[in-house]
Amino acid sequence: MGKKQPKMPSELDDFFFDLQGYLVLQGALAGDEVRRLNAAIDEIGALPPGQWQGNVHSQERDVYHDEVRGINLQNIVESGAAFEELIDHQAWIEHMRRYIGLRQLFIDECFVSIRERGGFINIHSGGWEEALRTQYKYQNGKFSCGQINILVALSDIGPGDGATTIIPASHKGNICHPNMNRPFEERVREASDGVEGVVEVHLKAGDAILFVDALAHGSAARVNDGERRILVYRYGPYWGNTRYGYQYSPALLDRLTPARREILQPIPPRLPPPANDV
Repeated sequence: MGKKQPKMPSELDDFFFDLQGYLVLQGALAGDEVRRLNAAIDEIGALPPGQWQGNVHSQERDVYHDEVRGINLQNIVESGAAFEELIDHQAWIEHMRRYIGLRQLFIDECFVSIRERGGFINIHSGGWEEALRTQYKYQNGKFSCGQINILVALSDIGPGDGATTIIPASHKGNICHPNMNRPFEERVREASDGVEGVVEVHLKAGDAILFVDALAHGSAARVNDGERRILVYRYGPYWGNTRYGYQYSPALLDRLTPARREILQPIPPRLPPPANDV
């Protein structure tokens, strides 16, 4: 059985992405894909913050990633074929190219987030920040976005499960949301579901939300028992750099298809200095 053809963004996709800053891709991953990903995560187990398993890192907690955000397993693409197949997944890869505005892409961060009862993330970002790395831009009939996220639910996420939260259309905002005028240290420890204008995005396992990072987003507080599992791959222009400085292992790059390797390492080192250079 051959590889599925990539799903192309439709005119309605373009309209609503421009209008809202996000799209929900229902059934982006099939059931067997979700099961394989969860099985691979289960194999990693409870990796304490700061520890490594192979080339996967359980991110340390700091002011940006304290205990309320749960565990982030960074560099997750190093965890096997199930994650490698997502690099150019047919459900979203052409959307990424359309909205970033380039054929040649780069993944600057890829991680799994595991969050239990009490976890949340504050509302952050927004078009008023004018950050080039996360910018939303549409000009002369072409999208030129700095970062597009694909967030895939690996468990059902409904009311009380700590759903992703957004403020629709905030990627075009010119005025800072009043909630974000307060000191960062106050905002970072508050769940986003109490912020006026915020909408929860409920997903079934395998559904995904695709959004420009300039969209104000966060997550609701999880009040239910159990785990919320999501997977995030962040795409940008090929000249970008990794967010936290993680490097991909030679073993991973060697086994990838040329198309996938080009996304993880779009500009491979080609011009080393001469061996006799002093």
